[in-house]
Amino acid sequence: MSKDAYIHKLLPGSPGGPLLFVFHGTGADENQLLSLGRDLAPQATIISPRGDVSEHGAARFFRRTGEGVYDMGDLARATDKMAGFVKAHVEAAKPSAVLGLGYSNGANVLASVVFAAPLLFDATALMHPLIPFEPQVEGSLAGRHILVTAGKRDPICPPNLTTRLEAYLRADGADVTVEWHEGGHEVRPNEIEAARRLFAGATQGV
Repeated sequence: MSKDAYIHKLLPGSPGGPLLFVFHGTGADENQLLSLGRDLAPQATIISPRGDVSEHGAARFFRRTGEGVYDMGDLARATDKMAGFVKAHVEAAKPSAVLGLGYSNGANVLASVVFAAPLLFDATALMHPLIPFEPQVEGSLAGRHILVTAGKRDPICPPNLTTRLEAYLRADGADVTVEWHEGGHEVRPNEIEAARRLFAGATQGV
């Protein structure tokens, strides 16, 4: 798969340092998480793809037929394409660590890539993911560090599905941290600090 499979932006970091892939939410684009990524991982090279699906003009990474109802065939297509895109960049850069950060729809496609290619990312931050299906992990998540952030009053991602996702990830061996806040689908400072800790821990000594 090509490094140019998606329209994307790349912010150079330290040569041989970490690679951080950031995945935007529905209706945003490749600019949404660039500054946050730089803040969370100052030494990393940041790669931000734009979703290749349009939902009434809003960019997404895969199709859905309703709120929380995914086109599973298109999710499989997107997962395969994104995994290839990430692998192409990793092979070219040979980074010290591979990190992932996704918000909302971006968290969903990132999670799906983690299920399909568990060894691809060393650490992933899934901000407000909605996984309304039972993941089929292709292997083991042992040794993988995963942060899930969520709002206790999130109308898009019900808390019980966040808890269920945590259980799935733990059952597959992942080192999981869940960071809650009292609000809804917005990102709050405690989530950002949790992601900062995750990435700092994953890049120590590299």
